[in-house]
Amino acid sequence: MEARWQPDILGDGYEQQTIPLRSEVEGVDGAPVATLIRHLPRRRRLFQKRRMFEDVDVLYVHGWSDYFFQRRLAEYWASRGARFYALDLRRYGRSLRKGQVLGHVADLAAYDEEIGAALDIMKEEADDPRRLVLFGHSTGGLVLSLWADRNPGRATAIMLNSPWLELQFGRRTRHAIAPLTELGTKLDPLATGPNIDLGFYARAQQEVYDEEDPYEYDEQWRPNPSATVHVAWLNAILAGHAKVEEGLAIDAPVCALLSARSIAPVRWSEELTRVDSVLNVDRVARAALKLGASVTIERIDGALHDIFLSRREARTEAYSRMDRWAQGVLTQRIRPRG
Repeated sequence: MEARWQPDILGDGYEQQTIPLRSEVEGVDGAPVATLIRHLPRRRRLFQKRRMFEDVDVLYVHGWSDYFFQRRLAEYWASRGARFYALDLRRYGRSLRKGQVLGHVADLAAYDEEIGAALDIMKEEADDPRRLVLFGHSTGGLVLSLWADRNPGRATAIMLNSPWLELQFGRRTRHAIAPLTELGTKLDPLATGPNIDLGFYARAQQEVYDEEDPYEYDEQWRPNPSATVHVAWLNAILAGHAKVEEGLAIDAPVCALLSARSIAPVRWSEELTRVDSVLNVDRVARAALKLGASVTIERIDGALHDIFLSRREARTEAYSRMDRWAQGVLTQRIRPRG
């Protein structure tokens, strides 16, 4: 098993391994792969006090037109003793192969294959009972919420960073266009739609970039404007939103971190550096309450869509809230995952 891990692009302390997958889309590309990245905690020194999350594994899943590059998030968990893993899903980031359509999938349940494979690898590496924290950003939050609903008893806790649980334009618009995307998926699944991303979200991230908390990313894997939207992918997203609207039954406590405000990015303004310009956070907050019986909503003033790429004040507040919630939830007795 150890021989399969290779050095990762994030540098010292980060490793990756490729997960072969079955091809689920006919006529799109070759067999897909996923990539599992890991960042392990340092060994505890002699006489050092046990860290609070030493029996915890974290599995992070990124959002649309994105991949994992957030070192500080991994180091937050590892510094508290947790083993941190992240998935670059099929056709994203490290998993994107020549000729493939970035991010393409026709059914969000297809991701069960790489999530299951990642959890198997994580379990094989464990020599003691472990608890599982799922951590999803944006589309990754939707993917993991649906997975947790289908797989009760597996996760101990779920942390969501601006999860895409409802269409920006609301449920009425979603209901209106869903029949069109269903038909389009049957006729031409790779038909493209208009890209409404004007690049303002990426600009907002650049405006608030903090040299004391640096990060960098590959623009081929995280393009600006965002990747082309295809009808089959959009249909899969809308189907996921519909399931959330019906109500999920996630049996683990859920924490959804959201910006305090959102604004439609129709023109550039400095205000876009302090809001979620991707999702409608009020609609997402309402949808989050349908995830399960134990849901906490944390609204962060001044936060961007990716809470942990916001300006320093909002980012510091987000880490503080996450820390408070995680400590409260994870100080309970060990519940090994199945």
